[in-house]
Formats: sequence, C-alpha cells, structure tokens
Amino acid sequence: MKTEQHNPRERKFGVANIVLILGLGILLCGEAWYGYHLQALSEQREQIKRDYSTVNCITFGLFSVDQWRDKIAGIINHQVSDFNVTPEQKKALQAQVEQQLNGLVNKALADINKPQKSLIGKIKKLAVNKLVDEDQVHAQVPSFARTIVDKVTSPAGTKRIKNIVSSKVNELEAQTYDSTKATANAVATYMYHKYNVADSSHFRKEVSSRLASIRVVSYNYLYCMLGCVLAALLLWLLMRNMAHLHDTLFFMSLLFALVLLIVGVTSSIIEVDGQLQSFNLALAGENLSFNNQDLFFQSKSIMEIIQTLVNQPKPDTVVVGVLMMLFIIILPVVRIIAKGVHILGHKALAENKVVLYLAFHAAKWDMADVMVVGILMTYIGLNGILRNELTEIEFHTAHLNTTTANFTSLQPGYFIFVGYVAFAIILAAILNRIRPRDAR
Repeated sequence: MKTEQHNPRERKFGVANIVLILGLGILLCGEAWYGYHLQALSEQREQIKRDYSTVNCITFGLFSVDQWRDKIAGIINHQVSDFNVTPEQKKALQAQVEQQLNGLVNKALADINKPQKSLIGKIKKLAVNKLVDEDQVHAQVPSFARTIVDKVTSPAGTKRIKNIVSSKVNELEAQTYDSTKATANAVATYMYHKYNVADSSHFRKEVSSRLASIRVVSYNYLYCMLGCVLAALLLWLLMRNMAHLHDTLFFMSLLFALVLLIVGVTSSIIEVDGQLQSFNLALAGENLSFNNQDLFFQSKSIMEIIQTLVNQPKPDTVVVGVLMMLFIIILPVVRIIAKGVHILGHKALAENKVVLYLAFHAAKWDMADVMVVGILMTYIGLNGILRNELTEIEFHTAHLNTTTANFTSLQPGYFIFVGYVAFAIILAAILNRIRPRDAR
C-alpha cells in the first residue's frame, strides 16, 4: 500500500492529464517552432558573415600584390598627370643644365688638349686652340641652357615627358602581378549578384542590414523559447500539490528539455571575428588605403566543434571529439529517455538498474554543465587574446595609421544551451521529489 501511495504511475489517466498535455503541447510546439527558426537564422547569419569575410579577405586586399600595384600606379599616374614645372623648379633645372654643359665643355677641351700622336689629332688640337675661345664658349652656356629648359618645360615637352613616365609605369604595372586579382573579381561578382548589389559599398550596407535584422529576430526567438520553458516551470509551481498530474507534467518537461538540447548543440555558440578596419599609408603626398579587411572569422556550434575535432588526422583530437559527442550530446539524450521511461514505463522496466542509474546516478558523467563553463572561459580567454593581438597591429604615426576591431561574441545557441543545463538541473531535483520511494 505504501508503494501504491507514492507511485503516481499507478494513478488513473484522466481528463486533467489530457488537458495538461494539450496545453503543454501547444507550448512545446511553440518552443520547437522558435527553436527551428532560431537554428535556421544561426546558419543564415554564419553564411552571410562567411560571404562578407570571403569578399573582404585580407588575402584579396592588403596581402594582394595586384591591389598594391593598382593603388601605387594610380598615385604615380595622378602625380604625373598633375605635374607642372614651377618657376623655382625651372630656375633650379637651368642651373643643373648649365653645370652639366660647363662640365661637357671642360671635358671636351681637356680631351683635345691632351698630347696627340696622330697627325689628325695634332691638326684638331691646333685648330681648336686657334679658333675656339674657351671663355666665350662658357659665356654662351647660360643661353644654351635656357633654350633647352624652355624646350623641355614647354606644354609639348611636358606632355611628352608625362607620356614617357606613364608608359614606363604601365609597363612596370603589367609586369607586376599575382594570382589573386582574377579570383577576387570572380568572387566579388558572384557575391554582388547573390546579394543583388552593384558594388562593395552597397554590399557592405546590405550585409550590415541583414545581420542587424537577424540579430534582433534571433534574440526574440531566444526569449520566446525560454519563455515557453518558464511557463512549463510555472505550471510545476501551480501544480506542486496535484500528484496525479506530476507524471504527465514531468514527461512533457523532458520534451521541453530535449528541444533545448537539440537547438543548443546545433546553433552557433561563439563567433570569433577580427577585422582591420582601416590601413592608411601616406605615400608621395597622397593616401594609400585599405578598408574593412577581414583578418579571421569563425562561427561554431557544439556539433560543428565536435565534427571538426573528429575530422582531424590526429588520433588524440579524434578521441576528444568522440568523448565530447558521448558525454555532451549522447549521454544527456539517453538520460532524458531514461527519466521518461522511469516515469511512464512499466514498473519492471522503470525500476531496471540501468534505467535507475541513468536517471538518478549518471549525472557525474554528464558534461553539459562543464561545457557551459568551458565555453564561457574560452570566450573570455579568446576575447582577451584577440584584443591584445589586434592592439599590437594598430599604428598611429605621421605616415601610417591602422585601426582594428574585435567582434568576438557569444551567440544565442550558447544561451539556449545554458537554458537546457539549468532546466535539466531543475528537472533532476523535481524527479528526486516525485519518484517512488522504492526507487531510491
């Protein structure tokens, strides 16, 4: 009689149980609906961020020889096209030309006045000494120099010089290349078409708009999911004295926990994102810049972390991935099933030693709570390390200015997983209160 009194499995299944199942079923469907869309939005956000990272990858920007070539060539061509000789430059140029001409005259006369062995050389030397006055030649150098400078600095001469310099720059530009330009152009064209934009600025605005919208909706779904779970917990408070409904309420609560677990392990939990927002180099009086360069981006769910570990070639990494799969996903699911069997199953099955062990004593092997702490500590550590590393590449000098940004953050999937762990702990405490005495 004592067992029957404390074993709610032997109580009748009445209308109140049906009404409770229908009510909780509506909440459960709502939780599952919000969870499904939250997980889909998590994948959508990750894909958008990866697309943005691909287009703005530093390999296609700051580390691309093609980009440097184009930007430097543009600066040189701009400098050449705006080139005009000022009066001061013209005066300095004439002085240089005079110096060179005087040097040529002195060298020529020195060569002629050297001892000559041949008859022709002696005749040239005699003729120059008799007919050429060195002082008069030097006196005419300034006028020659002025004529040369005027010719060179004339509009036609300046144009020819610009054309010569530009052609040499273009020739050097054609000889300097790497393999990134064609790939970068192909990737950009594909992404612009995918997001229905025309250029990089519109692409950036479209991505920012979509990410902001996804973030708002994702957190709304997160709050709604947790709200459904809180509503189920509130029913426990209201029905704490209705023992005939505890079995039904507990079984439905297990389904709530299962949905939390599935969404928590499949949605993104952490996002690591570092960007070089601006790189400005003063070159020839102009600014050579690279903006919005993505340094690294990773977004992972617990399931993706496990898959990454299992797919590694190192055996120890594979073992870690398998252990995580076993103790963070498989064991919690098995324990939920065991608790459900213990509550609603036939007495012989419900009090089976394996079922009892999984339902009541296997908590020490369940590593979900450890994973919650581990993820949080990983986030804190990564965030601090990345912030310090990004600070190291920031420069603020007269010629070089760089700014970085660290967008590392915890994602809604982490908070869903935390919700599952907290809810599982509460359900374990409830089970210890409502389980039959002979199951102890």
